[in-house]
Amino acid sequence: MSELEKMIAGQLYNAEAPELGAMRTRAAELCHQLDQLSPTEEAARTALLKQLLGKTGEHLTINHGFKCDYGRNITVGEHFYANYNCVILDCAPVTFGDNVFIAPNCGFYTAGHPLDWPTRNSGLEFARPITVGDNVWIGGNVTVLPGVTIGSGAVIGGGSVVVHDIPPNVVAVGNPCKPVRAIEHQP
Repeated sequence: MSELEKMIAGQLYNAEAPELGAMRTRAAELCHQLDQLSPTEEAARTALLKQLLGKTGEHLTINHGFKCDYGRNITVGEHFYANYNCVILDCAPVTFGDNVFIAPNCGFYTAGHPLDWPTRNSGLEFARPITVGDNVWIGGNVTVLPGVTIGSGAVIGGGSVVVHDIPPNVVAVGNPCKPVRAIEHQP
């Protein structure tokens, strides 16, 4: 089994494997090219994002400062918006539904490291997928950790650290992030 296959399967893998290094270099180059484009060059930005990301809807906006590990493991739905300085460590799949809005300085981190230092120091790591449902709003400076699912219709308050799954249609805040109230839909 290749290191890429181990990574996607959630097993311990060597992140310094040449194949993975080459993939990260490609993504870093595309992120750099993206940052060199003017905000007015919307068509070129969208084309570059479609080349970088695994799958996208037709309408997406990702502002300057976007960084990712691989890009190919990121799926975004229709009408996706990520504000400045979004970081997605996509060692495992990261899936965003339709109409997801992400405020500035947010991070989505699928990568994790073993707790025991000999294994950690050997260079092995693991990854767990992140899933964000439809119609989710994520406030500024939010951190989403490996293995988390955020349910459709949820709102994550600014500065939150999401370490556990968040159910649909709730406002959730804090460190650790927890639901604080249900969201009532208005006609």
